[in-house]
Amino acid sequence: MLRSWDAAVERAQDRLAAGPRLTVVPEGEERRFALWDLASLVEGELGESVDPDGLAPEAERGWRERLGESGREWPGGELYRRRYWVLAADGAVAGTVAVDNWTKGPGQLAVSSLYLRPEARGCGLAAGVLDEVYAAAAAEGLPGFRLEAHWTWQHAVRYYLRRGLWVVGWKHSIGLSRMPQLPPYRVREEDGRLLLLVADGPQGWVPLLAAGCEGRWLRLDETAAYRGTDGWVRGYARSTLALHLALAGRPLVRGPQWWAEAWRWSDTGEPEGLAYKIEHFEQLAQAAGRRVVSPYRPVSP
Repeated sequence: MLRSWDAAVERAQDRLAAGPRLTVVPEGEERRFALWDLASLVEGELGESVDPDGLAPEAERGWRERLGESGREWPGGELYRRRYWVLAADGAVAGTVAVDNWTKGPGQLAVSSLYLRPEARGCGLAAGVLDEVYAAAAAEGLPGFRLEAHWTWQHAVRYYLRRGLWVVGWKHSIGLSRMPQLPPYRVREEDGRLLLLVADGPQGWVPLLAAGCEGRWLRLDETAAYRGTDGWVRGYARSTLALHLALAGRPLVRGPQWWAEAWRWSDTGEPEGLAYKIEHFEQLAQAAGRRVVSPYRPVSP
């Protein structure tokens, strides 16, 4: 029997709307949601904080002009997703999130516009939202969720890694995912190396990859456990460790020959591909006049 992903997404959306943490943005509040989206963009791209409910039309125009193309508002462009207010314990609006009306990747819910007011952070609201989205997906037989984060939005990228999301790509931005086929993982430092370990039932935390340095180059070692894996874990362990390395300011390239071939992994895969895309992402941000604060160390010629 064929399963309709669109129908499953609709049921998952209804589950989210029925929960205590989210409420669907009602008709008439679309502009308010757009201003909260704008506040997220201003913080992420410009590093400034604004009160979305206090934005006058003139101030809104000014921020959108500074943001350029990314600040453009698309009338009618919200039909592809359902928007929600994130509610604080007292029922007040504390943030936003949106979920697409169709799946992404291997049939996953697509999450966007996750944003909380600064004063609503640090109390588990965002984590709770992601847990609810994952639970709604699982209840309808969907393999988890996926979201995108801009490399230059360092706080967001680091947060999603702290939440244990796996890195599944970097074609246009950093793609992160939680899915039942991917076990919990940890990254820890040991003897100057970063190790990626996965939870494996009675065996506890099993190391898969170890990343160290050889001079200014990366040394990446596989364990026997990694060589025995297949499927999603084998595919995404390297990309996930690569992002942890980049955020720690460690090398991503194993030598000149690897760097020469880095473009081959410009969508996902080997750590050299992430290095290639980070340099591209940062160049685009700088060309747009953005201030880039990054732990990444560019590859010297």
